[in-house]
Amino acid sequence: MLRIAIQSKGRLYEDTIHLLSEADIKVSSAKRTLLVQSGNFPLEVLYLRDDDIPQSVAAGVADIGVVGENEYLEKGEDVEIVSRLGFSRCRLSLAIPKEEDYAGLSWFEGKTIATSYPQILNQFLTQKGIHAHIHIIAGSVEISPSIGLADAIFDIVSSGSTLVSNNLREVEKVTDSEALLIANKHLDADKRQLLNEMLFRFDAVKQAEDKKYVRMNVPKDKLEDIIKVLPGLKSPTVIPLADAHWCSVHTVLSQKTFWEIIGQLKELGAQGILVTPIEKMIL
Repeated sequence: MLRIAIQSKGRLYEDTIHLLSEADIKVSSAKRTLLVQSGNFPLEVLYLRDDDIPQSVAAGVADIGVVGENEYLEKGEDVEIVSRLGFSRCRLSLAIPKEEDYAGLSWFEGKTIATSYPQILNQFLTQKGIHAHIHIIAGSVEISPSIGLADAIFDIVSSGSTLVSNNLREVEKVTDSEALLIANKHLDADKRQLLNEMLFRFDAVKQAEDKKYVRMNVPKDKLEDIIKVLPGLKSPTVIPLADAHWCSVHTVLSQKTFWEIIGQLKELGAQGILVTPIEKMIL
């Protein structure tokens, strides 16, 4: 049995549960239960505060965990980064009152900065040769300047709307952050095998993101031209039709280039274009 620690609430919790569901790993969403077992995979889910997850994995209380890169960097625990999961993206940035003039990092010299991430901030300031006072605060960091607690803040930024609503502006991005899958460095062979099976499923889900399966009927005299514009995984599938002058072409397209390519296909004579979403993709 493999034990995974995940955040007990919030965006990271929702994204992680969604990933497990897409990987066909069924887990109860009863948040008031500390430990829940999957109904169809040898996995236990341990619900914790996000800042407790790195230590729990390092100590072996959990075998693996999903945690924001911000907490991984802040805690500095000796764990293995198994995979970057690509969701719950944000950044850690310095922000100051909107009305302040800002000419560079020297602005922070001698200032007080409120943050929940003192280790990351201290390392950054030391690297830049800036001497500032770090005021550690557990929550509501963004209100610190308005109540006179600090001159600036260092905190997570996603859309930036929280900064705007508190009359702050982002002036320096220190680091990006996303969800990480971390593991204890001393997993036994059986647990490592289960982890690899889970990663295989996660990868199949990730490969299918923003991909569309496309089928179309193509005139045979235009087949070569159509194949040239298709960025298929290897080569599109071509199937003969009852009409000897036509064939069916199957391929996979990325959402980013989908409409551009579909337009080119229509101009080249493709007809009956059928588009379906892809749940999983195994390369």
